[in-house]
Amino acid sequence: MISFENYTIRALEQEDLVKFFDLVERNRSRLEDFFAGTVSKTQNIESTKIFLAESQHKKAQKTYFSYVIVDNSTDDFIAFFDLKNIDWSISKTELGFYTDKDYAGKGITTKALNLFLGHCFKQYDFKKIFLRTHKSNKAAQALALRCGFKLEGKIRNDYKTTSGQLVDLMYYGLIP
Repeated sequence: MISFENYTIRALEQEDLVKFFDLVERNRSRLEDFFAGTVSKTQNIESTKIFLAESQHKKAQKTYFSYVIVDNSTDDFIAFFDLKNIDWSISKTELGFYTDKDYAGKGITTKALNLFLGHCFKQYDFKKIFLRTHKSNKAAQALALRCGFKLEGKIRNDYKTTSGQLVDLMYYGLIP
């Protein structure tokens, strides 16, 4: 658990079902194209329950870790971070993240992500954390740069959106 100001970053747990579903639901239209897996697996409370159970299983296998940022004054979830596509032979992982529309642009995610990245390098001993984002996601690109990531290039036809379109992604990497 990581605390700063009035916020806490902590692991997402099975008992977070309703609050996590609410976070996704409030932001569903913003997430549809580039969080296709999360959106498709959280269509309702029952499917979200299955998603969380699968996440806990992957956590036990050390293949996926999911976290939320909690606003301590309201106990609402305001952002989501996950570590996926983990390659322990290299000790690297892909970072995914989104912030609730009502909290975006306030600097909270930048502070949280900087703390979280330090935690990830220390806790998991990653040698590299990378993220991929579409060229249209200027907020994610700016956040990556503010947190010390370097643009490593563009990967062509690297992601299939919910609508089935293959798109290029910008690849950012961070090493400790």
